[in-house]
This record gives sequence, structure tokens and C-alpha cells, in this order.
Amino acid sequence: QVQLVESGGGLVQAGGSLRLSCAASGSMFSINAMGWYRQAPGKQRELVAAITSASTNYADSVKGRFTISRDNAKNTVYLQMKSLKPEDAAVYYCNVNIERPWGTKEGYWGQGIQVTVSS
Repeated sequence: QVQLVESGGGLVQAGGSLRLSCAASGSMFSINAMGWYRQAPGKQRELVAAITSASTNYADSVKGRFTISRDNAKNTVYLQMKSLKPEDAAVYYCNVNIERPWGTKEGYWGQGIQVTVSS
């Protein structure tokens, strides 16, 4: 089992910044991809940003404002959010795709962390 611990988030004024962190712990795994999803009340869960060893991708709504990065030594992914808008308010979920030494691929979700943006 791989455990994901999310931190950051909270309440911020429109135009402000926030950084989310997600740390993966456990043993006998390598990370193929990490990403952030979000779900606002009454809306579908959507991909915000994802990162692999080779690339990053972002939802159109956050391009130019959000930056995803990773610290491989800490098995941690970050989402730096700038110029936050009220429409960014949602529960944000970390997602990690891992591979076991024997070849099994698995996916894990964080518990979700609230981001609230006031106007």
C-alpha cells in the first residue's frame, strides 16, 4: 500500500496564492505520474495538472496561473497556484500512478483538501 498525504490549501483571497503538497510514502514502488484533480460542488471531478518524468500538462482554465512540480527524492508533488479566482474553489485531490518492481501498475488517491477563494 502507498499512502498519500496532502497539505496546504485553506482560505485565500481572490488574486492570492497557495501551494498544495502531496507526499507519497511506502516501499517497493516507483512513480510513473503524479497529478492534481479538483471537484467543486455539483461539478465533475476534473484534471488540473499532471506531471511525468518527461512532461507536464494543465487544464486550460489554469494555464499560466498554476505550476505543477515534483521532488523525486521526497516522492512529493506540488501545485503552486497563483492569481486564484473564486472559480478555483474546490476540493483538490492528489493522484499518483506507481509501478511495482514486479511490473504491477497501481493508482492511488489522496483524501482531498479544501481550497476556498474569497472575493
